[in-house]
Amino acid sequence: MTKEEQEKLDAYLKGIIRNMPEKPGSYQYLDETGTIIYIGKAKNLKRRVSSYFNKEQNKKTAMLVSKIRDIKYIVVETETDALLLENNLIKKYKPKYNILLKDDKTYPSICISKEEFPRIFKTRRIDLKGGQYFGPYSHEGTMYALLELINKLYQPRPCRLPLKEEDIKKGKFKVCLNYHMHKCKGPCIGEQSKEEYTKHINDSREILKGNISQILKEMRSEMEQLGKDLNFEEAQQIKNKYEMLVSFQAKSEIVNASNTNIDVFNIETDDKHAYINYLHVVQGSIIQAFTFEYTKKMEESQEELLVMGIVEMRNRFKSTSKEIVIPFEIEYPDPDVTLTIPQKGDKKKLLDLSHLNVKQYKFDRLKQVESSHPEQKTLRLMTEIKDALHLPTLPVQIELFDNSNISGTDAVAGCVVFRKLKPSKSEYRKYNIKTVVGPDDYASMQEVVRRRYSRNIEENLPMPDLIITDGGIGQMNCVREVIEDELHLSIPIAGLAKNDKHRTNELLYGFPAQTIGMKTTSELFRLLTRMQDEVHRYAITFHRQKRSKHQTASELDSIKGVGESTKRLLLKEFKSVKRIKNADLTQLQNLLGKKKGENLYHALHQDKQ
Repeated sequence: MTKEEQEKLDAYLKGIIRNMPEKPGSYQYLDETGTIIYIGKAKNLKRRVSSYFNKEQNKKTAMLVSKIRDIKYIVVETETDALLLENNLIKKYKPKYNILLKDDKTYPSICISKEEFPRIFKTRRIDLKGGQYFGPYSHEGTMYALLELINKLYQPRPCRLPLKEEDIKKGKFKVCLNYHMHKCKGPCIGEQSKEEYTKHINDSREILKGNISQILKEMRSEMEQLGKDLNFEEAQQIKNKYEMLVSFQAKSEIVNASNTNIDVFNIETDDKHAYINYLHVVQGSIIQAFTFEYTKKMEESQEELLVMGIVEMRNRFKSTSKEIVIPFEIEYPDPDVTLTIPQKGDKKKLLDLSHLNVKQYKFDRLKQVESSHPEQKTLRLMTEIKDALHLPTLPVQIELFDNSNISGTDAVAGCVVFRKLKPSKSEYRKYNIKTVVGPDDYASMQEVVRRRYSRNIEENLPMPDLIITDGGIGQMNCVREVIEDELHLSIPIAGLAKNDKHRTNELLYGFPAQTIGMKTTSELFRLLTRMQDEVHRYAITFHRQKRSKHQTASELDSIKGVGESTKRLLLKEFKSVKRIKNADLTQLQNLLGKKKGENLYHALHQDKQ
């Protein structure tokens, strides 16, 4: 776009903004093709839209503004109406820069059909013209428990016959097997009146709404009346249903029944997504629970995301609750709704339960994605390391060092390399300590680090993104002296320190070294600990091999006539030097020959001769 075209566009957009009303409404940004790319809401349209053009924006918002070629808006009466309008328009147009709702459209619901003799059934298809829907139920066990309860209490017809009272009177229908199995009361042949059937459907509807207490009250009143009229058999039938309903209510009631009709929301977010849990509570029982996911497009705050989630869920579930329980303050424009941030009591328990659900949903979604795209898990963990240590780049290549010796003898060290958090065994290296006398771990570490990275410099090999030492501040400092002071390299150095019980309990970083706040039970800390275990295993295995070779050499290498091939033959047969020494003359002669076997036997037992 030329400078003249840009000036013309700026003048056009500012003209629209100048004439916008200072009233609530929804605004829409359009691109050069006339496609809506962003929809927003405002309690003051003019002020909100002008803010996009009058102040410095973050990168994502600046990108959006650069794409705007036209602005349209719709004025409404209240900010609440603006919220609802924005929500509906986003669902209709799905703009590129708006957050997108991602939830599982296949969650089942319970439908009460719109028929003269309604049916009650599970469905995954929503057709508001065909019935009244309850749900969706993210936990199918809850839905099946409700259906089972209703079927036991009222036996609504399971058939799909187009029942009409006039056809029933004409005898057009016959009962099916469900009638004989006592799963249906036979409304199709007039065995159950339309009045009774309708009452049972209405009671079922109240149960699905969570209004169980009212039904219990009516049942108790009916029971008492039947008892007064001496209709004890019918009273017992009502009592059985009453106890069944009480039992169900006891299982579903988790808080005080005084919480008559409230909505509970909680939220968890990450870089790309927001997860929101919704609980609808009636008379102390949770009758609806749903968790959904937003894909973020701009840098929306938690407050903005939660408000959008509340509007979406209350609109979807047709909630009329006058109280909403939330974890933090938000600007919710409906003056008829009370916002509660509980600190203790039953409402706090509900808020905690909602948080537990949303955290679990987030965890499950993460595992789901990572199981199908394992590289995403690797990227996430590398990003966590980068963020925790404030590294300049992702730690694609991590190198770890460890020493191993016994009182300074057979001193060795090992270096293991992890690429994208996976062990790169072809790049593992073993080092014999050459310049250090005695058990000096710091000097040994410096020798190995100096040798490794001096060679990298000479051969122009890539340097690691992070070095991790097996030890605390002392090990980190001695490595830093070589890396920074001698070799003049800039490589981040961390340390994994152990406690008195020799268990890794903290991650150190920086100079002076600081403990990085990380739970030892976290996935990231366990990963780092496994890396530490790997370098320790590698170093100590090398040390044992060297010690074993040294011990073997001290026993056999000094014996005349015993070369490498003879040693291999002896060790293959007897497995160890101790067993070779315990072998008798005949065994050695049978293996090596008469003369050679005799020489070896006398050499090994000369101290006894």
